[in-house]
Amino acid sequence: MTGQAAPSDVFGAISAPSRRDMLRMLARREMPVMELAESFDMTLSAVSQHLGVLRDAGLVSLRKEGRQRMYRLNPEPLRAVAEWLEFYEPFWNDRLHQLGQYLEENP
Repeated sequence: MTGQAAPSDVFGAISAPSRRDMLRMLARREMPVMELAESFDMTLSAVSQHLGVLRDAGLVSLRKEGRQRMYRLNPEPLRAVAEWLEFYEPFWNDRLHQLGQYLEENP
């Protein structure tokens, strides 16, 4: 293993809306876990579990600053997801174009 998260780990990690929200928050700046937790209607333990999933997928990193745990976004694994999705973009654009033509011809 190269130390990078498998794409399936990244997809699994971003599958939960709460984790996507956490990533959005961390895209703005590094944050302590307690500040992150304030934004969610869940226990600190649940927030920590979500952050653990993100950390295991390589999407966030953790550092300790005194008594605080600081989380930071690591966007690299998302680049692989974006590249994978980019491959399918022409396919979906073509399908949507065909659907648009069909709907115009068959009101």
